[in-house]
Amino acid sequence: MKIQESSPNFDNYWQVLKRRWIPALSVFICVFITLQVATFFKKPYYLAEGKLKFQRINTTSSLTGVGTEMGKLEPLVDNKNNPLNTEAEVIRSVPVINTTINRLNLKDKNVHIKTKRFLQQLTIKEVKGADVLSISYKDTNPEIAAQVVNTLIDVYLEYNISAHRTQATTARKFIEKQLPNAELIVRQAEAELAQFKEKYKIVSLQEEANKSLELITELQQQISEAQSRFADAEAQTQGIRKQLGMNSQQAVIMTSLSQTSGVQDILKEIQQLESQLAARQTILQDNHPEIINLQYKLSSLNRLLEQRVKNVVGISSAQLNNNFQLGQLQQQLSAKLVDLESNRLGLASQITTLSELQAAYKQRLNNLPRLEQQQRQLERKVQAAQSTYSLLLQKLQESRIAENQNLGNASMISEAEVPEESISSPMFLYLSAGLLSTLAALAIVYGLEKIDKSIKTTDQAKELLKFTLLGVIPAFNNSKKSLRGNEELELYSKRLMVRDAPRSPINEAYRMLRANLKFLSADKELKVIVITSSVPREGKSTVAANLAITMAQMERKVLLVDADMRRPVQHKIWELINNQGLSNLIVGQAEISTAIQ
Repeated sequence: MKIQESSPNFDNYWQVLKRRWIPALSVFICVFITLQVATFFKKPYYLAEGKLKFQRINTTSSLTGVGTEMGKLEPLVDNKNNPLNTEAEVIRSVPVINTTINRLNLKDKNVHIKTKRFLQQLTIKEVKGADVLSISYKDTNPEIAAQVVNTLIDVYLEYNISAHRTQATTARKFIEKQLPNAELIVRQAEAELAQFKEKYKIVSLQEEANKSLELITELQQQISEAQSRFADAEAQTQGIRKQLGMNSQQAVIMTSLSQTSGVQDILKEIQQLESQLAARQTILQDNHPEIINLQYKLSSLNRLLEQRVKNVVGISSAQLNNNFQLGQLQQQLSAKLVDLESNRLGLASQITTLSELQAAYKQRLNNLPRLEQQQRQLERKVQAAQSTYSLLLQKLQESRIAENQNLGNASMISEAEVPEESISSPMFLYLSAGLLSTLAALAIVYGLEKIDKSIKTTDQAKELLKFTLLGVIPAFNNSKKSLRGNEELELYSKRLMVRDAPRSPINEAYRMLRANLKFLSADKELKVIVITSSVPREGKSTVAANLAITMAQMERKVLLVDADMRRPVQHKIWELINNQGLSNLIVGQAEISTAIQ
């Protein structure tokens, strides 16, 4: 990859100046003369200068130790910034400038001068290597220039002292306003601490923590004993359940049913009927009336049993064991199972109660660090409120002292004197006028070049079109006048320079163009050449006519076709009658043999 280094083309600049030297020179002369006339009638300016010295800390404040921060020069935005820049902006501020204007009664045409104009004539700069600001003012009157500088410095010094004193006064008023609030905050903080101790019954959090640990240990022992007894009762209950094949609730129900005579009587009748039915079924068939009667009675007794069981225990017999008759041993085991179940439930309730009590103590113990933290926060709040109140009392005394001090940190070290010489230099004015005139002339040249979009050099054409340069034809006969009759015909006839001036440089240019066209397509002979341009009057017809002559000189048959339908001129160049042409041939109004001349 090749990198093309671009460098200024001074030839192009020279060509531009050659084309535009008349308007450039005209503008230069006009601007230069105008500036010289304006300079001649302009009044000379005089410059007066005074200086201010700044101290980082006010001397009085440093001796008393009060108000040192009020007059201290420090940047607020960035530590790298110079605080003198801030003071310079204060001097340029509208209040300081307006006060100076009013004191000196500075007027222009019986009207006080504007702040903007005053600032244009005012210059404030920092003296390098020192905490000093140089203040200068220019005016056509040297005495006024000196008075403005001295008055401006006096106004700024007054403003500086007043601003610092205002800070002290503002601080005192603020502190006096905040003191009652600070005292109220102290009382509120102390009251909140007392209420906190009363609400949570806090005397000593450390002693309460020790007692809570002892109670939690004792409760844990009681819970362990109850859990042991609960486990024993649970084991006995499980054993009896396995023997009976039922739980305690079922044991209670079965015991109740076994002791109910209505249920037991029906059970006996059912057993008797079942025995009779079994005996009769051995000798009789199932459809025998006696068998059917016994089955009906058995079904009725079962329904009656179902009803009585439901009346006694509240549930149907289908949900219970069918064995409603318990022996004495089973009844004893059922009673013991009920007792063990009752004891187990009591132990479970005791364990729950002890666990809840233990959890409450643990919760209290876990809350003690939070309560201790809240207590410390309240104590710190009380301490902070007391410290703030004490600090405000101290600062109130300091602000009262600072309010009566001279807190200014600036002083005048050089008073402005009346200048004797003006700041206007003739040589500088001449050079400035020449420079401005030159810039104006260059601006005109640049503007004209920007407006003119035409191609002026072969380099521009090659760069814009990206085509190979075939030849350069010198310009001739550039008359722009509108001619009539014979004069016009004579003018057009003079365009055939190849025929009329065979030894002229123009003839050589056309021969070079012919040679380049030949070598442009060496492998294939050119049959048709079209000559055109983007705008009229660029020489299309002239080039075509002369190139046709040049081609014919090589003993080649050449047919020159004038395809300019709007402004045909080939007949004028060749002094022919334009009675038939390309347009007639296109529409079929003429034959090609008659159209060719």
